[in-house]
Amino acid sequence: MGPQIQDMEHSQNHFSGGGNTVPGWVPRSVQNYIDHTEMGIPIRALARKQGCHASTILRQIRRVETLRDDPLVDGVLKSLGGRPEVTPAKKWPAVVSDGMADGATLPDVAQLSIDGVRVLRRLSETGAVLAVAADMERAVIVRESAEGQSTRTGVVDRAIAEAMALKGWIVAPVAGRITRYHITAAGRSALADMMARNESAHATGLADAETGEVSEAPRRIRYGLAESPLAALARRRDREGERFLSDDLVHAGERLREDFEMAQMENEVAGDWEKFLTTLRSDGPASEHNTSPAARRAHARVVAALREIGPGLSDVTLRCCCFLEGLEAAEKTLGWSARSGKIVLRIALMGLRRHYDQNADKSGAMIG
Repeated sequence: MGPQIQDMEHSQNHFSGGGNTVPGWVPRSVQNYIDHTEMGIPIRALARKQGCHASTILRQIRRVETLRDDPLVDGVLKSLGGRPEVTPAKKWPAVVSDGMADGATLPDVAQLSIDGVRVLRRLSETGAVLAVAADMERAVIVRESAEGQSTRTGVVDRAIAEAMALKGWIVAPVAGRITRYHITAAGRSALADMMARNESAHATGLADAETGEVSEAPRRIRYGLAESPLAALARRRDREGERFLSDDLVHAGERLREDFEMAQMENEVAGDWEKFLTTLRSDGPASEHNTSPAARRAHARVVAALREIGPGLSDVTLRCCCFLEGLEAAEKTLGWSARSGKIVLRIALMGLRRHYDQNADKSGAMIG
């Protein structure tokens, strides 16, 4: 597919020709391509403005042109070059599970970083691909197991997928009616950088504003990005050779995780785990810190599902399905005996599946 565009500019950029604002994540080489091909600015004029040789601008333009065979890259280039003005992006979550996406507005730097972490984490799992169909407003993340079973783990708005393709975080070896994208080395590197920045930012807010004392940092759960604990447990077999977790139980756990990530609840729960569990056990309304309507609906679905399965089961479900904590670590934290966690988790997933079956949404399985 040719070399991918990987440079990221966090400052706000402007087209040379008309001063139109574009998102800060758009690489300079792409801006040069749009300025030249869409606005007719000569290559030498762009080179003089940027203080480089004209051959440098020419190579950038040719490299971007070779990427237009990629449907996502072609789509975002049309968006950048076809509008007289690119207005500041609305903020909306990338991983969604209900309702139609709002207008196809390009994300800004902050939103791309937030949604990039969520989507790239999914694509880092073994067997995960991002499938995009022509003329569909959303793409879907699918993870295939060694037995050939497919599990949908997320839905991504097309504008986010287009930005990730332009950044070189995902790539499709072959384009077709349904194009399948894999995470690249640049995508894994970007994911590590964004997660490190998020953790650093989280750690800087630990000092008490009045006393100046530094409080204990909330425990950050570490896990292998290549596979979730639920996927590893699903490969196990019982004495009769049957899979320990059926597909519908895995789907229930993945659905909870999808809502959890969409609602951006990680900091809320990790910051005060016991307070969140106490809220679940009470009859009062759960606190919601999200401004997006879709995120608020996802937050409500997570709380409703965890309340349905009850105390104890909701704790292990949160740890293993949402925070991706391993079973051994969860058993040690909860004070359970060894190898008991998988039985309790299966019971919790059964209750979760029953809850979703009783509250089925006909549009929940639709994509695009």
